[in-house]
Amino acid sequence: MKVSKIATATARRIFSLSQVDGRLDDARLTSAMRKLVDGRPRGYRGILHALRRLVRLELESRHVTVESAAELAPAERERVRQGLQEKYGSHLTFEFRQSPALLGGMRVRVGSDVFDGSVKGRLDRLAEAF
Repeated sequence: MKVSKIATATARRIFSLSQVDGRLDDARLTSAMRKLVDGRPRGYRGILHALRRLVRLELESRHVTVESAAELAPAERERVRQGLQEKYGSHLTFEFRQSPALLGGMRVRVGSDVFDGSVKGRLDRLAEAF
């Protein structure tokens, strides 16, 4: 769907007004969306589409995926969790996965940031260098 510049700017304004202390407030966002749907201003579908994209990006930026070759001990999980919360804030959601294809180490994804300390990643970088 092609979204106009005006709809994108309006969605950004609604999105910023729906935040409290830098975090998205569900009640404010729901109220704004309800008013938007009830009022049906010109281009409201484009505004909703752009707003949905902004919310999706916000939620993805707060989700952490930690992949490791072997199951992490609870102490290691807590150490990873604390380190990431110091860097990105305490509002993160964590998902721990086991991926034997990594061979060793771990890969951490926070939103669009990827930290690859796995053996497979190192071997891939070494192969690209040759």
